[in-house]
Amino acid sequence: MKRYRREDEISYALGITLTFELLKYAKEYATKVYIHSAFEKGESFKKLEGLCKDAGILMEFSDKPFNILSQKENCYVIGEFKKFYRKVNPGASHVVLNNPSNAGNMGTIMRSASGFRIEDLAIIRPCVDPFDPKTIRASMGAIFRMNVEEFDSFSDYKKAVGDRETYPFMLKAKKKLPETEFKAPFSLIFGNEATGLPDEFLNEGTSVIIPHSDRIDSLNLPIAASIALYEATKHDF
Repeated sequence: MKRYRREDEISYALGITLTFELLKYAKEYATKVYIHSAFEKGESFKKLEGLCKDAGILMEFSDKPFNILSQKENCYVIGEFKKFYRKVNPGASHVVLNNPSNAGNMGTIMRSASGFRIEDLAIIRPCVDPFDPKTIRASMGAIFRMNVEEFDSFSDYKKAVGDRETYPFMLKAKKKLPETEFKAPFSLIFGNEATGLPDEFLNEGTSVIIPHSDRIDSLNLPIAASIALYEATKHDF
């Protein structure tokens, strides 16, 4: 075993909570569960054992994978799985990330999107690895419930999903968020953490700005995405 690399065919859910999510929502991709010797065989162990048995997943008792894969002292379970790619649903609303560069941010956005019942994420390359264990950890397992698809360009994404309402979030936008009416199925589009969206997105759909005071230059990406997701879906709750 060696440390995770992007070109690997497998990745890892580090921790029992993430492993539960893997076995609940993507068990067909799970290949093995590693158990640390310090993991107590209580109710959580029994639950894990049952899930593994039902899915036909091997449980391996070994500390070595934890020394290689996890830097956290309280990580006692690791779920190993084959990387999977589920195409985004053309009939559903999407979050679109254009050239995201931070694994933690991407995972946090996955978690927020799932919390607002948006479970389709389109990623425009170049991009951070959606299956990096850091991304999976930040998503709190939301990735296992989502359709995540990468595209070489935004135009390729549009060809794949067809006509829909698009809302790029930009500082030079046409409309303020409270004035915007979202029509599903929609795409909420966000740019790179450092540079945002290119100006060409001003001609794409209805560009939106989240108004805030002049005490900051901008909101960070996961916070902006979470605010946008709430506004776009608030009438569904």
